[in-house]
This record gives sequence, C-alpha cells and structure tokens, in this order.
Amino acid sequence: MPIGDVLRVKGTQVITVTPDTTVRHLLAVLAEHRIGAVVVSHDGSAVEGIASERDIVQALARRGAAVMSEPVTAIYTAEVYTVTPQTPIEEVMRMMTERRVRHVPVVADGRLHGIVSIGDVVKIRLVELETERTALTDYITGTR
Repeated sequence: MPIGDVLRVKGTQVITVTPDTTVRHLLAVLAEHRIGAVVVSHDGSAVEGIASERDIVQALARRGAAVMSEPVTAIYTAEVYTVTPQTPIEEVMRMMTERRVRHVPVVADGRLHGIVSIGDVVKIRLVELETERTALTDYITGTR
C-alpha cells in the first residue's frame, strides 16, 4: 500500500511553523494541536526542517530553559527524510526504524503534501494484518 493511501484516510493537513518561531511558541503549537512534531517552513510548502518533542527535550537537557527564547532553528532537525505519496508503507516503516524518526513529511512535486507519524503507519498496518487474518480464517474455515 502506498503512503498516499494513508493520507487519503488521515488527511493532508500539516501544521508548520516559520524558522523564526521561538521554541516557547513551538511548544504551544504542539500542545494546541496535540501533535509531536511540526514541519519548519517559511512558506508552508517547502520543507526546511522538522521540530519534534524529542528535539525540545534534548535542547533543554543540554542548554537549559534559556532555549525557550531561541528560534526553532536552534533546535530543529535540518536533515529531514521525506517520502512521496507513492512510497510503499513497508519502505516508510523500514526508514522510520532504521533512522529512528517518528514523523516523515510526504512531498510531491517539491511541495509538502502531508505528514505521517509512526502511529499512522502502525494503525494502517494493523488494519492490513486484520484484513489478511480474516481472509485466511474465512479461507480455512470455508466461510467464504
């Protein structure tokens, strides 16, 4: 299944912040939307970085509370791994595991098209496995 199918169910809305957003405001955005990461973008379309709860915690541990007044670019991850809507879900799962990332922007034609989290990927994979289990059970028991 391509990751674009996940976006059709989940939706394509992506919360972004500009590079000059303070870490304090970033926290407010994450809390308001009940999400774990945002894409950093000057125009809401280009992916310049990603800022996650993990980035905030690591910066606080290293530099203390003063980081709250700094711009998000002081703590964000600039090297962002992205996928396209055609990327198979298995490849996304593998990438998330190998690179230890929990959020992956989906980019189409150079523009931000959506974002998927590890939770989104696990949820859709569980649905796939349940569908396969039901089909095999029906086949074995002859109820189909």
